[in-house]
Amino acid sequence: MIDETGEQKGVIALGEALQMAQERGLDLIQVTDKVDPPVCKIADHGKYLYSLRKKEKKANSKQKVSELKVIRLTFNISQHDMETRAKQAEKFLKKGDKVRIELKLRGREKALKQFAEEKINKYLEVLRNLIPVKIEQELKKLPRGLTMIVVKE
Repeated sequence: MIDETGEQKGVIALGEALQMAQERGLDLIQVTDKVDPPVCKIADHGKYLYSLRKKEKKANSKQKVSELKVIRLTFNISQHDMETRAKQAEKFLKKGDKVRIELKLRGREKALKQFAEEKINKYLEVLRNLIPVKIEQELKKLPRGLTMIVVKE
């Protein structure tokens, strides 16, 4: 058992530990049951729960979950629009997210796959001028167009 000051009191009977907690106006909290005998602590239950939540929140804040962001290009995208979308992708990559580059093809555009690949390569070149990127998933042809996933080097 551990008292409210953090001092270890040793192995104490349950009834005696409950009585000590009640005399001090606090609660007897079972910290872990993985050991025999289980570890208990005399503390205010509300404060104990608050500190646990705070520790959990701090641990979760350090974990970075990388998201997959999507940048959509069109078949007839202009150079300026390409640069604007490259700057947006740069922001995503700097935050640690992955970026999927999509180029949708409609109708007769599907027959001009070579031109579409050139557009994506041109976009990749503009993006590489802003930030070094690594291709995670190569250029892939899907029924509705082309996609590629890039990450920051």
